[in-house]
Amino acid sequence: MTALQASTSYSVGFSISSVVPPPLPSRHRCAIVAKVEPTEKSVEIMRKFSEQYARRSSTYFCVDKSVTSVVIKGLAEHKDTLGAPLCPCRHYDDKAAEAQQGFWNCPCVPMRERKECHCMLFLTHENDFAGQDQSITWEEIRETTVNM
Repeated sequence: MTALQASTSYSVGFSISSVVPPPLPSRHRCAIVAKVEPTEKSVEIMRKFSEQYARRSSTYFCVDKSVTSVVIKGLAEHKDTLGAPLCPCRHYDDKAAEAQQGFWNCPCVPMRERKECHCMLFLTHENDFAGQDQSITWEEIRETTVNM
């Protein structure tokens, strides 16, 4: 009887430890997203565009230049990957479709119509975060985003 119990315990223990339930089907898709640095050419294009648009729209960059730098690099990255400077400060279910539609391509419709920039790239002088500058150098962009 003792041998039978040991055998039963062994086989039960073995059976439990070797049974792994199959994974449940997921309704969510997983994606691995790699951070891609934009090309220097695209950053320079978006830097020049941002300066020109700030002057033309009588808006100013944020007093914290790292905000301006991150937004310009985000626009440049989208220009490289999507072919359009899609606003980098919003969430999109389908970035390519949004870029093709154009509503959130910089300058976005709210900026063009009401001078409302969600990214804080273009700020009116009344905004508490508006600086005095309508220009930013390539060096400032590099220095303020080096550890990001």
